[in-house]
Amino acid sequence: MISFIVPAYNEERLLGATLQAINAVALALDEACEVIVVDDGSTDRTADLAREHGAQVVPVAHRQIAATRNAGARVARGDVFVFVDADTLVHETLVVLALQALRNGAVGGGTVVRFDGAMPLYARLTVPLVVKLLQVSRLAAGCFLFCTRTAFEAVGGFDEALFAAEELGLSQALKRQGRFVILREPVLSSGRKLRTHSAREMLTLLGHLFRGGMGAVKQREGLELWYAQRREDPHQKR
Repeated sequence: MISFIVPAYNEERLLGATLQAINAVALALDEACEVIVVDDGSTDRTADLAREHGAQVVPVAHRQIAATRNAGARVARGDVFVFVDADTLVHETLVVLALQALRNGAVGGGTVVRFDGAMPLYARLTVPLVVKLLQVSRLAAGCFLFCTRTAFEAVGGFDEALFAAEELGLSQALKRQGRFVILREPVLSSGRKLRTHSAREMLTLLGHLFRGGMGAVKQREGLELWYAQRREDPHQKR
């Protein structure tokens, strides 16, 4: 069985499309699938939307992404885990390639990311470089990460000491278990954070991470990009 695990916090605007995409993939695959939405204390219709799309809802109150992802994995029944962010659209070709990689001996992997909508200039200049760096470093972006249950459990899942970069930590841990691949078939994710945060704010965040090192991602303070009140995305108004 394949377990699609979707962490979500106040994602009523984008979750429906994400689950529609996952359900379309599940329908096309010749394998049993389940969809788990981990609702991390949402105050909107996230949980209702998940149920309307046939997903199992796991309510938690962590407001900490690694713990939220792990909560989904604990109830998952599959021997393959596919972690998908609530603002990300998977497709059949991508998931088939991920499954083929696992059947060919990989323990896990990710893929290159493309972002929807118009991007500010700073994002158009920097995002391709970041995506390429992740690719050559064999590090998965958090919006799409897959692995075997066996490998996930062997490394203890996502490191719950981390409030960000937990996908990078898991990527490194899985590499020690075996072959970890980055696919070339892109996944489409929301560019809302890039549109709603300025270049100055992003530079401030990078400075915080650079000065604090790993300690900077072990506390929520300073990580407003992920944990502050979500800003209105002008792309969603169109």
